[in-house]
Amino acid sequence: MRARVCSKVGCAREAVSTLTYDYADRMAAVGPLGAAGDPHAHDLCAIHTERLSVPQGWVVVRHETLRT
Repeated sequence: MRARVCSKVGCAREAVSTLTYDYADRMAAVGPLGAAGDPHAHDLCAIHTERLSVPQGWVVVRHETLRT
């Protein structure tokens, strides 16, 4: 089985989380790796998960299992 990689351009690290957006509610959700192949989800490595930023006025919801 091939490991999934981070969706960020130029990053080849292994993905550890999945990012999804809810544009209507101005919310980004980060959680454990979701189903592969979802065109509306973006896989992120640990570094990009921690560095995630969103536009002003948006909220980031982080799934509890990602907290250390």
